[in-house]
Amino acid sequence: MARRIGVLATRYIWAGVVDENELGPVRMFPEPGHDVDLKSVPAEEIIGHMTETIAALHAEGAIESVGAGLPGIVRDGLIEESPNLGQLKGLRIEEKLAAALAVRGIRVPVCAMNDADAMAAGIAATRGSMESLVRVWNLGDGVGLGHYPIADGAWEGGHMVVSLDPKENYCGCGGQGHLEGIVGNRAMRLRFLDMEPEEIFAAARHGDERALTFVKRWHRALAAATAGIIHLDGPGRFYIAGANADFVDLSLLNMNLQDMVKMSSLQGTYFEIVGTSHDIAMIGAAIASRRLG
Repeated sequence: MARRIGVLATRYIWAGVVDENELGPVRMFPEPGHDVDLKSVPAEEIIGHMTETIAALHAEGAIESVGAGLPGIVRDGLIEESPNLGQLKGLRIEEKLAAALAVRGIRVPVCAMNDADAMAAGIAATRGSMESLVRVWNLGDGVGLGHYPIADGAWEGGHMVVSLDPKENYCGCGGQGHLEGIVGNRAMRLRFLDMEPEEIFAAARHGDERALTFVKRWHRALAAATAGIIHLDGPGRFYIAGANADFVDLSLLNMNLQDMVKMSSLQGTYFEIVGTSHDIAMIGAAIASRRLG
C-alpha cells in the first residue's frame, strides 16, 4: 500500500504518514510549548506551515498523495466558507498547496475536504466500515458533522437551527439559534463569561443550578440536530469526537433523542464516543486522497 500524508488544520496543524490504515510519524505546528492561534495566522502562512510539515515527512520516504481536512465548506478544491478560520474563505486550497509542494520538488495530487468528513472517513477505515454509512459530530471550538461516504452538499450540521429564540446569537457565523451557538466553545465562553467550558460542566456535576440548566440545554440541542439528520438521512450509529466529546452524557443525549424521534422506522440510532480524534482525521484525509493517488 502506498504511503500517503493526511493533514489536519483546525486549531493546530497536524500532518502524519498513513500506510494502509496505520498512522506513522506525525509533525505538528505549532510545536508543543509554543502557543500560536491559527485564527490570527494569514492564509498564505498556513499554507507555508502545512508545506513545511508535509516536506519534513516526505524527506523520510516518498509519498503518493496528500489529503487535507479543514474547517468549513470545502468543495472542488475551494474553501467556500470557514467561519472558524475566516482567512481561508475563498482559498483554492488544493491548487495552492499543490503548487507550494511542487516548489519543494514534491509533485503529488492534493485532495481537500471538510475536517469532520475526514474524521468520518478515518472512523470508517479504522473500524472496517468502508462500505457502511458513518456520521460523526466533531465537538470543539466549532461543531462539525462528518459524513462518509463524503456526500455532495454543504453538510454544515453545526449551523443547523435548534432554537427559535432570537437571543441565541452566539454562533461564530452570526446566525441565530444554531447548534454551534450552544454547543461550541466560543459560544459557551460568551454565554458565561466567568467560566471556561470544562468549568461549566464541572459546576453542573456539583449541582450549580445555572450550569445544570445549561448542560441540559446543551444535550437537548445536540439531540435536536441529530434528530434533524435522522429525519433526512435515516437512523444508524452516530460517533462523537473532538475535544468536547468527554462532556457528553450518553444517557441524557439518548433520552432527549427518544423524545424527538417517534416514527418506528426512524428509530434505532446509537451514539459512540471515539478518542484521539485528530489521529483518526489524519488517517481519513489520507484515505480519501487515494482516489487521486
